[in-house]
Amino acid sequence: MPTDADPIAPPPAAPAVPTARARIQTGLATAGMLPVLIALCLVFSVANGRFATLQNAIVILQQTSVNLVLACGMTFVILTGGIDLSVGAILAAAAMAGLIVSLDPSIAIFAIPAALAVGAGFGLLNGILIAGIRLPPFIVTLGGLTAIRGVARLMGGDRTVFNSDLPYAVIGNDSIWGIPWLVIIALSVVLMSWFVLRRTVFGRYVYAIGGNAEAARLAGIKVGFILVLVYGLSGILAGLGGVMASARLFAANGQQLGMMYELDAVAAVILGGASLFGGAGSVWGTVVGALIIGVLTNGLILVGVSDVWQFITKGLIIIAAVALDRFRNRR
Repeated sequence: MPTDADPIAPPPAAPAVPTARARIQTGLATAGMLPVLIALCLVFSVANGRFATLQNAIVILQQTSVNLVLACGMTFVILTGGIDLSVGAILAAAAMAGLIVSLDPSIAIFAIPAALAVGAGFGLLNGILIAGIRLPPFIVTLGGLTAIRGVARLMGGDRTVFNSDLPYAVIGNDSIWGIPWLVIIALSVVLMSWFVLRRTVFGRYVYAIGGNAEAARLAGIKVGFILVLVYGLSGILAGLGGVMASARLFAANGQQLGMMYELDAVAAVILGGASLFGGAGSVWGTVVGALIIGVLTNGLILVGVSDVWQFITKGLIIIAAVALDRFRNRR
């Protein structure tokens, strides 16, 4: 029998009921930047009646497809706490490789594999320099932005390479059931990226490295190997972006193609809720971020805003995205 000296167990605490403010904050965090995307669509729909049409929606998706593919690769990189500023230059080099190979009928069938191989090669080189020599990702990929751009220009003799009989032009100019192949490819990349990040061990390792690389290393994760794979994946997707861009144009130019694409990709990922410090973010958030940039670009053109102000607006968006990331981390 219990005595007066026996301790009396306290009654179980009632489960905490979230306050209205907490529920609102949770809802806003879940929605992310989706309300911003919806608001932009409403504003441009009122400003110009052509915006809210099925034809223009398909145009937006088509214009966003290449950036979305690059942004998926960038999502993996930023989740590890890194950054890849060379994806635009890799895209140009891969496009040049694909066009050059396609000009020889005897090996034209290898045009797409050649472009993907070039992208993978540069991506793996970035990963080896970052993980093997432990150089800062910003410095490595910033140097790659310039050096790989130079390689792309050398590949074509600093000229635009054309091929009116491009064997994979169907990718950039045809559709199936009214949906452009560019959109189908981008959606496929999104689905595969989501599956890898959320349903595979590799995806869990990516998040773990971004959360705390040293803890991940102590837990037995081969951090260096995973980082090399992540940058290699980013390079492959940049190569795929080069195939998509050149297929639409029947041409490639080492100097201009892919210029500033890396900034659009970074902005899409950060707008989508990923942290520049790594460990937080999602592919679906990246999709919303890429669509925000695509809708904004398309809407500004329809309402007659000059390309000068479009550049200014995109720059402000990138600054706002980084500021938003800092605010989220403080919270």
